Amino acid sequence: MKQPKLTVVPCTIAEANEYIRIYHRHHKPLKVGYYFAVAVADEAGEIRGVAMVGRPVARALEDGWTVEVRRVATDGCPNACSALYGACRRAAFAMGYRMVITYTLNTEPGTSLRAAGWKCIGEIRGKTWNCPSRPRVDKHPLQTKLRWEVDANAGV
Repeated sequence: MKQPKLTVVPCTIAEANEYIRIYHRHHKPLKVGYYFAVAVADEAGEIRGVAMVGRPVARALEDGWTVEVRRVATDGCPNACSALYGACRRAAFAMGYRMVITYTLNTEPGTSLRAAGWKCIGEIRGKTWNCPSRPRVDKHPLQTKLRWEVDANAGV
């Protein structure tokens, strides 16, 4: 089977969130903290995946030079994830950011990230957002995650 040729195309936040609502395995669309979205389309112009980039969730990483790929969702199209991670990296660096980070569940292999030039820098313990002063129901996976990054100075 021939793999489709993918092209990075513009995508609005609303379009990306709708795609994420339909295709993301374990997260809901983003309500806050996003900066931009990108999509990839096949030769027929059909959107095969989207990514959303925003401020880092971890406050300690919010230094004005770092952005986080917060959501990536595809319909399973081969190479769509790698194309999206590469597009997010290029766009962020073109906008002047110096570091791009993202997280995957520790059960996910990270093949697309490696293919797009990202490095796994270690495990991050999953945490709850629930606390006595602000009770919450966790709707995200609490398992250990892997943190990935790509640095503008790394020459990727």
